[in-house]
Amino acid sequence: MTTTTSDTRAYLAGGGIASLAAAVFLIRDAGLRGENIRILEELPLAGGALDGSGDLERGFVARGGRMLEDEAYVCLWDLLESIPTLTDPDTTVKDEVWEFSRQWPSHSGARLIDRHHTILDAADLGLSVRDRAELVRLLALPEHAIGARRIDEFFSPHFFATNFWAMWRTTFAFQNWHSAIELKRYMLRFAQELPRIHTLAGVRRTRLNQYDSIVRPVQQWLAERGVVTEHGTTVTDADFTEEAAGRRITALHFERDGKPGSYALGDHDYAFLTLGSMTADAAYGTDDRAPELIRDRRDGAWRLWETLARKASDFGRPNTFDGNIDANKWESFTLTLRSPLLLHRIQDFSGNAPGTGGLMTFKDSAWLMSLVVPHQPYFAAQPEDVYTAWGYGLFLDEKGDYVETTMAEATGQEILTELVHQLGFDDAAEEIRATTTVVPVMMPHITSQFAPRKVEDRPLVVPRGAKNFAFLGQYTEIPEDVVFTVEYSVRGAMHGVYELLGVDRKIPGIYHALTDPKAALDTLKAAL
Repeated sequence: MTTTTSDTRAYLAGGGIASLAAAVFLIRDAGLRGENIRILEELPLAGGALDGSGDLERGFVARGGRMLEDEAYVCLWDLLESIPTLTDPDTTVKDEVWEFSRQWPSHSGARLIDRHHTILDAADLGLSVRDRAELVRLLALPEHAIGARRIDEFFSPHFFATNFWAMWRTTFAFQNWHSAIELKRYMLRFAQELPRIHTLAGVRRTRLNQYDSIVRPVQQWLAERGVVTEHGTTVTDADFTEEAAGRRITALHFERDGKPGSYALGDHDYAFLTLGSMTADAAYGTDDRAPELIRDRRDGAWRLWETLARKASDFGRPNTFDGNIDANKWESFTLTLRSPLLLHRIQDFSGNAPGTGGLMTFKDSAWLMSLVVPHQPYFAAQPEDVYTAWGYGLFLDEKGDYVETTMAEATGQEILTELVHQLGFDDAAEEIRATTTVVPVMMPHITSQFAPRKVEDRPLVVPRGAKNFAFLGQYTEIPEDVVFTVEYSVRGAMHGVYELLGVDRKIPGIYHALTDPKAALDTLKAAL
């Protein structure tokens, strides 16, 4: 193990799940003292994209929802099997997730819905011989040959009209112009999900939203061990030295309460820096106001990476990812219902009780709208007689099928109107609108990690010659793994801690379904 002392300190820029996981691994696996770890977070809450907040008056809100999975999320399970739940110290968060998913298994009865409010036979993927051949060609190409090309450069128009693409793209939030490399990685990483993509039966879910079910228990575990989280602190820069022995960070600079400050790093200290943020500059709307689309840099995560990238050629190219907001944005919305009517109607329509149905996608929707009804309650502060649902749209600049505005310009109530009519619940529209609060959230960078890229556009977790620093988050390069997952952030944290501090513990391997004979056969049957 790398030499550490009782005074060894670690500084983590950003309070997302990557930093939280890194802090756990520093204590659990590298033996650091918790009181010597500082998490520097710009926002008043930690958790990054794993959020869940609100109340009955304002409406509850989660910017996104995470669908977890057995085979692909091994580093996350490794983390969560060490963290007790908030309600039972003898039950780990992993055990709670697995038991909850056993009690409430996902098996969608309405994965795809057409313009006539008819549930489609989603088991029919609709792939032609040409579609399959194009998929095989993409999977066979090495990443350096694919380069920065887009998905729509590899497929004919028929592919994009199939049930398969409607389900795959909305499950993982792909646009046709996203990176073909990322699609290839997803196809290989989640090949085991192809036979069940129409039911989402392979999904595991948390009992509550991911902030309440994952972030809060991890925070409590860290706080009990003395870890300090400094909110309102924006890391702005780092000083580097480069010697024959390698590169080191000697100081971190930050702003707090409008004043500059810095932390000097000694010979045995470490820094872990989260680069970029997919939820940076998220803006919230209301029932009668559309959310703002923020185009200027207000969040410090992107400014930090842009500053660091100017210092070394292998620190990545942030403009590849944050330079095209219109290609990367989408909008989610959370419904707070003071009447169970909508949930009852959805259950009658789909055959799924809340928490068992997975994502419902309106395939012909001008906004390509999707909706999921989680198990209730979904928020820790949610009253028993209040219900919630969550959805999102991919095509924000198109006018709705039932409202005369684009999704980007729509208020919460206009989004609700569009949703109710997509479901065909026109007769109940008045009562649903009168008893529902909608909080839309515009996220200008939410799919930026899927931007077409070259390999060198993302830095390694531990760059060449780095002795005391690592990069974390969705914009680092981890070969074969897939971004836009909690697993990616946790795996990156594990790589950074283990490599820098010489932890003698094996990192769980990446699961390859196509090397598992049964999974490969099931996938082949589904594809054919």
